[in-house]
Amino acid sequence: MDVVDPLAPTGNAVADYDRRHLALYAALLEADDASAAWQDAAASLMRIDVTRCDAEACWRSHLERARWIIGDGLGIAIAAFNGRSPEIKVE
Repeated sequence: MDVVDPLAPTGNAVADYDRRHLALYAALLEADDASAAWQDAAASLMRIDVTRCDAEACWRSHLERARWIIGDGLGIAIAAFNGRSPEIKVE
């Protein structure tokens, strides 16, 4: 797995970073569903030093990005991962 950036991408477009970290996103969601402490998930899944002052923000941004991918960003992510432009409908 690639080294994680201090913060996950934001916005409504899927980044190459997201593609490279899909397995991490899935593992973070699973750990969160299991009520794992953020420190345990960050240390074991992200391989970051949880004593760093920015560690929780790093973990939280990646978990939030994972939630976006499977929530509001799902259609965009599926299209991006399949190499197509998403059709976005605003109602």
